[in-house]
Amino acid sequence: MLRTLEERQIRFVRLWFTDVLGTLKSVAVAPAELDGAFAEGIGFDGSAIEGFARASESDMLARPDPSTFQILPEPDGSTPDSARMFCDIQMPDGSPSWADPRYVLRRTLSKAAESGLTFYTHPEIEFFLLKNRPTDGTEPIPADNGGYFDMTSHDVAHDFRRSAVSALEGLGISVEFSHHEVAPGQQEIDLRYADALSMADNIMTFRHVIKELAIAHGAHATFMPKPFRHQPGSGMHTHLSLFEGDRNAFHDPSDALNLSKTARAFIAGLLMHAGEITAVTNQWVNSYKRLYGYAARGELVEAPTYVCWGHANRSALVRVPMYKPGKANSTRVELRSLDSACNPYLAFSVILAAGLKGIEQNYELPPGAEDDVWSMSETERRALGFSELPHNLADALRVMEKSELVAETLGEHVFDFFLRNKREEWTEYRAEVSPFELRRYLPNL
Repeated sequence: MLRTLEERQIRFVRLWFTDVLGTLKSVAVAPAELDGAFAEGIGFDGSAIEGFARASESDMLARPDPSTFQILPEPDGSTPDSARMFCDIQMPDGSPSWADPRYVLRRTLSKAAESGLTFYTHPEIEFFLLKNRPTDGTEPIPADNGGYFDMTSHDVAHDFRRSAVSALEGLGISVEFSHHEVAPGQQEIDLRYADALSMADNIMTFRHVIKELAIAHGAHATFMPKPFRHQPGSGMHTHLSLFEGDRNAFHDPSDALNLSKTARAFIAGLLMHAGEITAVTNQWVNSYKRLYGYAARGELVEAPTYVCWGHANRSALVRVPMYKPGKANSTRVELRSLDSACNPYLAFSVILAAGLKGIEQNYELPPGAEDDVWSMSETERRALGFSELPHNLADALRVMEKSELVAETLGEHVFDFFLRNKREEWTEYRAEVSPFELRRYLPNL
């Protein structure tokens, strides 16, 4: 790594970590300072970072993880002069910080490793390209008028996606697919599967690179779950699998759906604890506008709100994709509720914890949903036992605060801060007088 820095004439090494809410933080050091950073860490004020520490215990250390070293591309295509590494956050005595989202995920992955399991994830990341980014609450303008799988060669989206894929591949982040999504300005880039810690790092890098490249193309990128009232929101459908060494623990060729008992118990765990983990996988007030909003008058947005599973059924919360004969490693499950603005370290932690709980407790998987869940009546859904995800952030927090699973997974510090911060967000939102209210009530009341 040090030789690469010298040969490529890298002037700055950016040390990255995230706060509890998933905001990327960075400190730049000169290459000459890296020996000290590896040996002693870089000191910083933890009380200035969301959810990290109180002022009375604010000294913290960022210790770089050399396995995450990558040279950062320049958005304008010029010769790069910066590199990045992700950091693990430590206390002054060298012990891990309980406030570090990366450590939260490491702990949960270690629990899986005790059973010989490795957790892999494969996200489909949706986001919007915009012509502007207004700060006065008005609706932005999408960067194009394309639709699902449109070429859009006449606008910024086509060249942008090509540049984005090149930049991500240059960072060692493998891309499987990229295409235009349903709504005007909406894009999707799917990352090739990787272990969950590497993927969480990749998602944080992805969001940074996408925003930088958008600016270079004269546009703005947003991962806001639902920026447009009458268009679908941006999700992050995530494919999940567990491996025992090189063997896919989710695959059983004797099963009709090729799902092993481990896979079925894992899905059951996701369903059982779906409500409890929703505040983490969908952590913003706006997240629930994607789940429960409307694309156009009378047209429900196709987001998963009913707790059920199905084979190749995109209306279900958990979908089992079609199995490819001869490819045992492709057997996986897809959780469709996440949005691309979540903290990936915390989201992957609670998802894995829910699935592992299903395996440990031998949860029984209920029958799958074979029909379009959205088109069913409320009576039909109740008869089949399909409950709903929380309807808003406040509901999600009420379910989460009672969850032993989430409290144990996040740890007391992160659990308490997350609840407190999100309650404040809900209080601010609830006190807001919206344009809807002014339009509807001001002329008549």
